Amino acid sequence: MDLFASPPQTLIEDADGGVRYWPAFAAPAEADAWFAALQRQAAWKSERRKMYDRVVDVPRLLAAYRTAALPDGLPLGEIFARVRAAVPAPYNAVGLNLYRDGADSVAMHNDKLHTIVPGHPITLLSLGDSRRMLIRAKGGDRRRIAVELAHGSLLSMSHASQLTHEHGIPKTARPVGARMSIVFRVRPEAHAASP
Repeated sequence: MDLFASPPQTLIEDADGGVRYWPAFAAPAEADAWFAALQRQAAWKSERRKMYDRVVDVPRLLAAYRTAALPDGLPLGEIFARVRAAVPAPYNAVGLNLYRDGADSVAMHNDKLHTIVPGHPITLLSLGDSRRMLIRAKGGDRRRIAVELAHGSLLSMSHASQLTHEHGIPKTARPVGARMSIVFRVRPEAHAASP
């Protein structure tokens, strides 16, 4: 696939590259194969987190790897090379999220700034059923953008966008199947194995 055949859509502009979206980054058959292999073989786990005054289940499954030690038998090495060719950065961590159905979600947030290296993007490949990501400005008119993350799509968010915007995948009552995000980050060494 020629990565330069279809330029990305710019959703948000900033001096670091903003938020860009490639709706057809991977061909459908390739995205199908990646999804099937990762769903079957990634080291998925459930987690619990403290939220306000109680401990709750994280509403999705998680897996995490260092890019220097990607496991054989998974397509993460191939995906990593493709992502770096499109959005170059010295990524050292990849986190996987498996949204099993419409009840799985992630609340509006920005990445914790102490867990990502300034100046580098956060880039995610979306596989499986389409899910809507909301991106909302933190200040001003709190303008909100909704983008349907299609099967095989790529989204890249600049470090600067984490200061000005938050993002999330809301729950949906629509009947949807499983969706996966494969998120590449440049983390400080102390956080490199985090999802």
